[in-house]
Amino acid sequence: MPERVLEIDGISKRYGEVVALRDMSFDVRAGELFGFVGSNGAGKTTTMRIALGVLAADSGEVRWNGRTVDLDTRRRIGYMPEERGLYPRMRVLDQLVYLAELHGMGTNEAHKSAENWIARLGLRDRRTEEVQRLSLGNQQRVQLAAALVHEPDVLVLDEPFSGLDPVAVDVMSQVLREKASAGVPVVFSSHQLDLVERLCDRVGIVSAGSMVASGTVDELRSGGQSRLVVESPATGWAATLRGVRVVEQDGTRCVLELADGTDDQAVLHAALAAGPVHEFSRQRPSLTELFRNVVTTEGRST
Repeated sequence: MPERVLEIDGISKRYGEVVALRDMSFDVRAGELFGFVGSNGAGKTTTMRIALGVLAADSGEVRWNGRTVDLDTRRRIGYMPEERGLYPRMRVLDQLVYLAELHGMGTNEAHKSAENWIARLGLRDRRTEEVQRLSLGNQQRVQLAAALVHEPDVLVLDEPFSGLDPVAVDVMSQVLREKASAGVPVVFSSHQLDLVERLCDRVGIVSAGSMVASGTVDELRSGGQSRLVVESPATGWAATLRGVRVVEQDGTRCVLELADGTDDQAVLHAALAAGPVHEFSRQRPSLTELFRNVVTTEGRST
């Protein structure tokens, strides 16, 4: 039996002269949390809509378990759109039961699953309320429950953490980890890059409709510029060093960016020559910094 993998293979999409997607390719493996990040208009939502069949691609293919995704397959996908797709005047429980039945569950099974996710996501006191009467954060919880209620084989979530308070973020994070641990491939987009960095097994960075970087956070970090943190009461000593750029100076602490091939020991000797050194360590760039650098570089090259 093939491994459960969602494959986005060479997807392209145009709207007249506007190129929304250009040969978009990546995969999401069984039990993996895949973070899909990019600026507004980069192509994330278009990719997800094509995966769900909401939009048709001009070229390329979406596969699940090695087979082209069809209507039956899409019923096994849990989808959470960025724009809430709920019936505003329908009660929470009734809505979740209805959606579960649409995905093929029997009535009793649908009720049991709906009640489970209502309790799991902290909505028990809101189960008989109309969705339109809920806060935006609780509407977001219901939207997640709608994606989970039919026990999907794969999850595709567009900005699932948008509008959530810290407690709700923790609950949702735990739910996504649990689904991944159960072998469900999970792909979600988010502008909260610190959250993506903390949660995801792999990350894909999208710019202008193309995947421009993909891998684990450690792999992406290893391709970034080398940085050093130096704590020393001496100041100004690094300004004239070849291959060294002062990124940040905060009192006695400075952050230096080293060009390829620059010897960090030469930097240490220069710091010691200027005075005592209390800290000398490497700093790995955050996902936010990597994202900014990758997108900026791509923007200059297009």
